[in-house]
Amino acid sequence: SNTKYVDPLVDLSFKRIFSVDKNRDLLIAFLNEVFKGRKRIVDLVYNKNEHHGNNNKEGSAIFDLLCTGDQGEKILIEVQNGRPVNFKMRAIFYTSRLISEQAPKGEMDKWKYDITEVYFLAILDEKLKVGEEYFQDICLCNRKTREIFYEGLGYTFIELSNFVKSVDELESDLDRWLYSLKYLGEMDDMPLQLQNNAVFEKLYNIAEYSNMTPEEQEIYDRELKRKWDNEAVKEQQRLDFEEGLKRSRVEGEELGKEIGVEIGKEIGVEIGKVEKAIEIALSLKKMRLSNEQISEATGLSAEEIANL
Repeated sequence: SNTKYVDPLVDLSFKRIFSVDKNRDLLIAFLNEVFKGRKRIVDLVYNKNEHHGNNNKEGSAIFDLLCTGDQGEKILIEVQNGRPVNFKMRAIFYTSRLISEQAPKGEMDKWKYDITEVYFLAILDEKLKVGEEYFQDICLCNRKTREIFYEGLGYTFIELSNFVKSVDELESDLDRWLYSLKYLGEMDDMPLQLQNNAVFEKLYNIAEYSNMTPEEQEIYDRELKRKWDNEAVKEQQRLDFEEGLKRSRVEGEELGKEIGVEIGKEIGVEIGKVEKAIEIALSLKKMRLSNEQISEATGLSAEEIANL
C-alpha cells in the first residue's frame, strides 16, 4: 500500500472492519446512521458470516446480521460491499433467501407467516446508474398513491461515486462514514473534522495498513491490485468507446459531405435541364407555336408553359 490507510472497500479490509465480532460496535454505529429515524440497533450477531459471490465480479464481502432493535424487535440485514453486476436481481435474490429460510419445517399453519423484517444494504463504489443520489432508500409502495405497502422489507443502495461532499461539507455522522469509506484509502492522516470521535478513531486505527499482519497485507495487496487492474480495464474500455464514437462521428460527417456533393451534382444537372427546357420553350413561344407543341418539344407541362 502507498498510503497509511487501506481502501475499506477491498474485500479483506471491508471484512476486517465490519465482520469481526470485536468491531461490531463500528457496524452498529454505521447501521444506526443508515437507519436513522427508523430503527435503532442495540446489538447484533453474525449469522452466516460470509456468503461468497459466484465470481470476482460479484465480490465476496457479503454477510448476514441478526440485529436487535431498542424495542426488542429482531431485524435481518444483509450487508454487501458490492459491484453493480445484475445488482437489482441479486438484491431480490438475497432478500428472498433470507425470507424463505425463516419458514419452519413443519406446522406452517401455526407460524402464520410471522416474518422477521428484512433489509438489504449495499455499499457500491461503482455507479448503479439509477439517478444521481448517493443514498437510495427503496421500499414496497403503492405505485399510484405512493403509500407504503409493507414496512418490513427494504433496500438501501449507497453509491459512493455520487457522494461528492468535501471534508468541510460533512454535516452528519453518515456523511463522515461515507467520506471515510470513499477516501480512506487515499489518506495519509485522519481529517481534523473526524478526530476526537471514538467511533472514527477506532475505524481509522483498524484501517491502518501497518496494523495488519504480514499475511493480511499480502492478501490485501493482491486484492487491491486486482481492483486497480479492473478499474484500468474499464477506463480503457471507456476511452476505446469514446474514441470509436468520435471516429464514427468524423467518418459520418465525411460520408455526409461526399453524399451531399453527389446529390448536389445530380440536382444541378436536373436544374440545368429544366433551365434549358424553359429557354427552348420561350424561343418556341416567340415563334407562336401552341402550348401543346411546346410541351411535346420540351417536356414541360402546359401549365408551366402558360406561366412563362
